[in-house]
Amino acid sequence: MLKVISQYLTGIFLLVSFMLLLPPLAGATEEYAKQTGQTCAACHLDPNGGGELTQAGKLFAVSHIAEAENPEKRMFIKGFRLIIGYLHFLAATFWFGTILYVHLILKPAYAASGLPRGEVRVGIVSMVVIGVTGAILTHYRVSSFDTLFHTRFGILLFIKICLYLVMVISAAFVVTVIGPRLKAKRKEPTFSGPAGGFTLENLASFDGGEGRPAYFAFEGKVYDATQSKLWKQGGHMGRHNAGIDLTEALNQAPHGREKVTALTAVGELIVSGPRKAPLHERVFFFMAHMNLTIVFLIILILSLWRWG
Repeated sequence: MLKVISQYLTGIFLLVSFMLLLPPLAGATEEYAKQTGQTCAACHLDPNGGGELTQAGKLFAVSHIAEAENPEKRMFIKGFRLIIGYLHFLAATFWFGTILYVHLILKPAYAASGLPRGEVRVGIVSMVVIGVTGAILTHYRVSSFDTLFHTRFGILLFIKICLYLVMVISAAFVVTVIGPRLKAKRKEPTFSGPAGGFTLENLASFDGGEGRPAYFAFEGKVYDATQSKLWKQGGHMGRHNAGIDLTEALNQAPHGREKVTALTAVGELIVSGPRKAPLHERVFFFMAHMNLTIVFLIILILSLWRWG
């Protein structure tokens, strides 16, 4: 429940942020400027407006005349664009909210032993909706390639599209290639017995998923949380997962250490020095942080549309 509430709060915060960052309507009187936030130079050869039109201005003038002759069609198109724009930002809110939630609250290690199905579903659906609605909005906002590559709005939009494609490609690679390898870590337990203790590698096998025991390490000892109602499926309060060393995380928990030490200790944690993560894990963490960076870059683009 805490996880769901946190996700919704994060989503609401991002939605409000996106609405504030929407490119405003320009103060110019020309319809094109109102729709795109562009200066007069986007349609006119004279930067101050008036006179001969650019190619983009001519194309827009033709479409504007056609719309003016059919006001009902024009109202329908405006309503349609509003709905599409709303869906576009709603999907972005869920997608970006999930990324920020995983990074700022759960930390990327949350998914290092296998991608959570819920987050994967949200990401895939959001990417599809953003792609479809973004293509529709681009069709209405960009009348020609000249606008896309020779106006400030178009260049920023092109960069935003490229960043989106990078996120989609990386997500597809993580889901189809990295995800199965992360999940492969969940194999049958290989614990060598209390005398041998647990290493971080074989502790990862006790993640509480698919009927496996739920063990975690705390202050050098390994505890069994399999029977605890607070550790269903190897997860605790939607923030902590079994199968790893939770010393640092649980030291920041609202309850005292006695709640942890009350569980049954099943062995000692053997720390044999820093372990170099496998290549697929390193790629996963790189892409996770790369996507977080891209989220901030896209928000920067929205800021430039409004205030730049």
